[in-house]
Amino acid sequence: MKNKSLHFLLLSFILCFMTITSSNAETAHDFSFTSIEGEPLPLSTFKGKALLVVNTASQCGFTPQYENLQSLWTDYKDKGLVVLGVPSNDFLNQEPGTSEEIKDFCETNFSIDFPMTEKVVVKGKEAHPLYKWLASKDGANISPKWNFHKYLINADGEVADWFMSTTGPKSKKVISAIEEILPR
Repeated sequence: MKNKSLHFLLLSFILCFMTITSSNAETAHDFSFTSIEGEPLPLSTFKGKALLVVNTASQCGFTPQYENLQSLWTDYKDKGLVVLGVPSNDFLNQEPGTSEEIKDFCETNFSIDFPMTEKVVVKGKEAHPLYKWLASKDGANISPKWNFHKYLINADGEVADWFMSTTGPKSKKVISAIEEILPR
């Protein structure tokens, strides 16, 4: 019984801390993920760089966008862009795999080598704190409506732009927005 009480207290503290962190966050750099390899992935690592955050899924009609995300990463990583894939199973269960299965799928089918997080929730009350913070920036208008929704974060950790799933990673609109905020 004592262990259950201690476990509950610890879990309550962690959940409370996560809520305080997301509600008091000032920039995207205040958040952290766990990488697909299971390592801590604080977004503060990307201070000074442009960051394209994309919720992904392996069994979606937009899954071929992985090819252009990898191309974008290859073309712009040396200029200060980081592409961050965030697997999510929120839309019709189109990302059912484990982290290992997702990583293998991405590497095998698209030669993905940009950073990816473990699978997280990106919508609703259970959303990862970054996604809750992003939604608070402009209400429900910028919340992901489907897989491959994109957020562009500037070098200071502020939301620079966002793009619906139907806007391809190599579209003129996305490229122009990225080039506008790349570090000089």
